[in-house]
Amino acid sequence: MTDEAAVDVGSALDDVWTSAPHPVIVADAEGVIRAASAAARDVLPGLRIGRHLSDCAPWLWDAHVRLSDTGSPRAADGPDGGSARPTPLPGGEVAWWLFGAGQADPTDAGRRLRTVERELSRERERANFLDEVSAVLMASLNADRCMEAIVRIAVPRLADAAVVIAPPTGQRLEMVCAAGAVERRRVDADPATVTGLTEALRGFPPVPSRWIDPKSIPDWLVPRDFTGTIGSVVVTPLPGHGVPAGALVLLRRSVKSAFDGEEVFARLFAARAGAALSAARLYAEQASITRTLMEELLPPKLAHQHGIEIAGGYRAAEDHQTVGGDFYDVHPAASPDDETLVVLGDVCGKGLDAAVLTGKIRNTLQALAPLADDHGRVLRLLNRALLSAAHTRFATLVLASVARRDDRVALRLTSGGHLAPLIVRRDGSVEEAATCGMLVGAVPEITATTCEAVLEPGETCLLYTDGVTEARGGPLGNEMFGEARLAAALAECAGLPAEAVVERIMMLTAEWIRQRGHDDVAVVAITAPRRARRIAGSVKGSLREEVSR
Repeated sequence: MTDEAAVDVGSALDDVWTSAPHPVIVADAEGVIRAASAAARDVLPGLRIGRHLSDCAPWLWDAHVRLSDTGSPRAADGPDGGSARPTPLPGGEVAWWLFGAGQADPTDAGRRLRTVERELSRERERANFLDEVSAVLMASLNADRCMEAIVRIAVPRLADAAVVIAPPTGQRLEMVCAAGAVERRRVDADPATVTGLTEALRGFPPVPSRWIDPKSIPDWLVPRDFTGTIGSVVVTPLPGHGVPAGALVLLRRSVKSAFDGEEVFARLFAARAGAALSAARLYAEQASITRTLMEELLPPKLAHQHGIEIAGGYRAAEDHQTVGGDFYDVHPAASPDDETLVVLGDVCGKGLDAAVLTGKIRNTLQALAPLADDHGRVLRLLNRALLSAAHTRFATLVLASVARRDDRVALRLTSGGHLAPLIVRRDGSVEEAATCGMLVGAVPEITATTCEAVLEPGETCLLYTDGVTEARGGPLGNEMFGEARLAAALAECAGLPAEAVVERIMMLTAEWIRQRGHDDVAVVAITAPRRARRIAGSVKGSLREEVSR
């Protein structure tokens, strides 16, 4: 670049600095003023091009020296509350932007800038406040605690008192209010008596605060701790996810502190509060639905059926889960002479997906229970039902039809691809039921073999899933529990009641697994009561008969 070109560029830059709307001074490395805007000359009357900073602004020269020594561009405080912020330029020059300098003679540009800075600072504070509001309210998914948190945050940041009203159910309004302490209320009231409240509860745009007469606010909407006269009121909806989450009412004591310019901010707060409250209610609704569905998926509580002891135990694969792929069920007989159907099964997989299919199988078997006189037919019908469903999972299960015959219990056992039941006799010997079959839900046609057995008093038939025999643990942590160890444990349970047998097997399995990962575990014990119990009952009955005579 030639010298003339450099001079032209410098002149153009000087013109740019001179026409800048904001007060700015450009000084070279020695502190000589190279350029200045007209606004800067108004702020510093002694300012001249070519003069030294120390002559017209000594405080600015001190800052210029510090910048040269440290190389760190820091703002400099001047007299009368003024300040200057540096922008380093090529060649060692520095542009000093003046803020509030010369308070005795402020320019229109300076006043506008200070106003903008105040507004910006206020908006930043509000934005930070709203971020904190979202963090606090979203931390809890409990709707009641969320309503309480809303009024606690609103007082005193937004108002002297705050009221959150839930969507009405009938003629009753549920609300949480606070002026000091938080209180909950359920009142029989008409929201139409408060201007804008009915519209807010329906999610319509809020009525301007100036349209609401503070004297018209009913006592049921004013917190007990509120003192003084209501000076201004804001009624705004709490927007939710698709449906209104309620309404927010803010009260202030004095007309001097009317909401005027803060209504928009109150609505922004209400939007955050409504989103959090809506999320909490949605979570509560989903949790309620989940609990209802889980109750249908949980294994039933078993009891004695027509003089037959039946007990069951279940443990999901994950400790934090309550349902899984293993299941058992009992379909009681209509009379003591009929058969009670006991079912135990294992669905491919584990967790919630397997539990859903478990529920379908249990419902299907409940419908097929009247056909349980033919186990093979029940399994074939269930197989067709699973093949027609939109899933690729299969299941194994065992059917046990049991009936009391004098002191004995007659069994009919059929395995559909499941582990054969074990029978422990009174002498401690353990037998495996002679039943086998194909798993259910995998191929169009299946076959199964049904066997019969009789339980003498004190003898037990154990139905179990592979979560017991395939449980890995032991000293090294990788050895399976195995059928032999199960048979040995069952032999020790000879003569025990069904509940004790189940508890013993579940305890041994848990000790074997300890804290390691495992599959779902389910066991069912079917026991013929010991004669001693029946004889004792007969003796008591005879004594009662003698006394009545």
